Parts: sequence; C-alpha cells; structure tokens
Amino acid sequence: MSLARRALAEFAGTAALVAVVVGSGIMAAGLSRDVGVQLLANSLATAAGLAVLIVVFAPISGAHFNPVVSIAAWILTRRDATPAVHGRDLAAYLPAQALGAVAGAALANAMFALPAVEISVHDRSAPHLLLGEVVATAGLIVVIFALMRQGRAALAPVVVGGYIGAAYWFTSSTSFANPAVTLGRAVTDTFAGIAPASVPGFIAAQLAGAALGGLLLVTLYPKAQQPDVKPTPDPVRQAASADLA
Repeated sequence: MSLARRALAEFAGTAALVAVVVGSGIMAAGLSRDVGVQLLANSLATAAGLAVLIVVFAPISGAHFNPVVSIAAWILTRRDATPAVHGRDLAAYLPAQALGAVAGAALANAMFALPAVEISVHDRSAPHLLLGEVVATAGLIVVIFALMRQGRAALAPVVVGGYIGAAYWFTSSTSFANPAVTLGRAVTDTFAGIAPASVPGFIAAQLAGAALGGLLLVTLYPKAQQPDVKPTPDPVRQAASADLA
C-alpha cells in the first residue's frame, strides 16, 4: 500500500471512530435523561464501531486511529526485521489522525443539526480523571501489543473493542486513551465533549500511560514470539544435489 493510501485510511478510520463516539453520545443524551443509560449506549456503540473499523482498515494501515498506538508501534518494532511502522509512516499518520478526529466530530455534530464546530465547555481537569487516562492508555498499549507478540493479532477487533468498552466503565475518565480523539472531542459541546483547557492534561496523561504500558509490555513479553517456520524447499538446489549424487 502506498503511504498516501495508508494515511487516508488512518484519516477515514479516525474520523469514523470519533463520529461513532460523538454521534452515539448525542443520540443517547436525546433518548434518555439517565446518565448511566447514556454511558451504556455510548460505550456499546463505541466498542462495536471500533471492532468493525479495525476489521475494515487493518489490512491497509494497521488501523491505529491513535497517535500513541502509532508511536508505540514505531518504538516497539523498530528493530524487528519488518517494523510495523517506519518514521515516514509516523510523520503521515499523526496529522492524518488528528485531522480525521476533528472531521469526525464535525460530521457527528452536523448529522444532529448542531453547529459543525462547537467548542466544548465540559471540564475534565480533575486529577482523578487524569489518573484514569493513564490507566486506560497503559492497558490499551498492553492489550494491542501483547496480541502482536503472541501472534494473535487477528483477535484485535474483538479484544481491543472489548477492552475499550469495558474501560468506559472501570476508568473515571471513560477511557479516551487517544490524543487524536481527545482533540476531536474538544470541538463538540455534547455528551462526549471535553473543554480545550482540559486537553493538554489528558494528552500528557495518555503519553504517560503509553510509556507505562510499553514498559509493562516489554517486561511481560521481552521478545516477540517468532513463528516456527520451516525452510522452503529450493528445487534448483535439489536438482543440483541429485546430479552430484
């Protein structure tokens, strides 16, 4: 796949993910006054939507949709024979993800007849929320890259979607765990929004969580498991050996 095509996949996938997060939050808030019901609807839609998007976009770009996942992939696999992400990929993925997140939030707003860009006033700067982001992001990094090192990346749609759906409920921050999504959610003053003043703290917490998750991962899985590959027979060498016999 060309780099432009992969960057487009990251843009489109991140936009779709944020549209799911924001749009389901708007729908839930319009259908129920119960915050618990709203969060349940939002988390179920996000978990299911994320799983579908990973299936669709993983063959093209790896379906990161998240700057900390892309950065972690670059750091953790840069010495592998086939790195998951190269430096040039990172330079294309990060802006694509950020722009996609903002576009996705604007799309969700527009679908519900709201201003396309509406700055959020939902303050999320409390220390316990930042701690929740550290935990959520650390867990996400461990989940994703543990699957890779186990050779079970095919389970990512179900496992990653399930983790994010669960983290909505067991973290105080409702598990943004994604700097691009955090940026996108700053331009919607709805159930899923976050005030711009809270964005830097959330992103710092996410970066710290990614670092913590990476350290835990390499402690638990020091090396990626290598598949047991048998050498492919070389018919030319076989024929030459037969002639010499």
